Amino acid sequence: MTILAYGTPAADQPLDRMEITRREVGPHDVRIEIVYCGICHSDLHQVRSEWAGTLYPCVPGHEIVGRVAAVGGHVSSHKVGDLVGVGCIVDSCQHCAECDEGLENYCDGMVGTYNGPTEDAPGHTLGGYSQAVVVHERYVLRITHPEDQLAAVAPLLCAGITTWSPLRHWGAGPGKKVGVVGIGGLGHMGLKLAHAMGAHVVAFTTSEGKRQDALDLGADEVVVSRNAEEMAAHAQSFDLILNTVAAPHDLDAFLALLKRDGTMVLVGAPATPHPSPNVFNLIMRRRSLAGSMIGGIPETQEMLDFCAQHGITADIEMIRADEIEQAYERMLKGDVKYRFVMDIATMAE
Repeated sequence: MTILAYGTPAADQPLDRMEITRREVGPHDVRIEIVYCGICHSDLHQVRSEWAGTLYPCVPGHEIVGRVAAVGGHVSSHKVGDLVGVGCIVDSCQHCAECDEGLENYCDGMVGTYNGPTEDAPGHTLGGYSQAVVVHERYVLRITHPEDQLAAVAPLLCAGITTWSPLRHWGAGPGKKVGVVGIGGLGHMGLKLAHAMGAHVVAFTTSEGKRQDALDLGADEVVVSRNAEEMAAHAQSFDLILNTVAAPHDLDAFLALLKRDGTMVLVGAPATPHPSPNVFNLIMRRRSLAGSMIGGIPETQEMLDFCAQHGITADIEMIRADEIEQAYERMLKGDVKYRFVMDIATMAE
């Protein structure tokens, strides 16, 4: 099946319309007509080869929502017409300890929605900046939000699960004080989710101008991290800090805000390393510095269901397919509130 997509043949060339092929629907496959695809910062890193190992042609996109167009003969979990989503994973080994526990995101054989190995042409996966995708049923997720919210659901498939997973794993909820560093594509979802989970939520931003935005997103308090007095007022008080910033920065200033046995989890992925933190900030209070990467399929479904129940979606700005390069440049400047979403129908115009 030949379809339209937006991708690039090389790191130094802009994304443009191209034709790609998708495999025929197998016994356990679901073919999805893509309606919207969210734009993630990792798309930009990958397509411009800022992360090692980009395979070309590269068609990014792993925040996919659409409608089931066909199912294989052995598929029982989805039917034609269903609203569904696909996140960052389209395959895994399906038999290791991680897969058995529903943590496919940590499987050594995990296959990403784009730039992962596959038998399909051209030998690696091509992502959601395209009209359709064929995916094994295990990695297709149910969407129960109202259909008119579908575009704003798309970023939940990456930004939503990237923040939900650590909040859930480290027990964010009533009686817990949770910090969220950065108010962007990831951070705005972290604020919404932590608030809905019942935690006392503090937003950290470098910009005074984002104070009201953070409160509107669900923060109980806002700290401008460049203000030493505001930072000092929260010393040794946090159970959990979710750090979403995708640029190298000083981690010590935030580690000092953790109480004994508190944890700071890094979910932002900078192109170059953070400065090494001071070990004494960790050992003197038995603090932990951890990392977390997206989430497994059961956990992602749990997050989608929770968001549907609580009316949570991403704050988005819709773009046409041919506006993707401008969107990337704006994303680099932080000029979006808070996630771009591509209208796939515009590819054919």
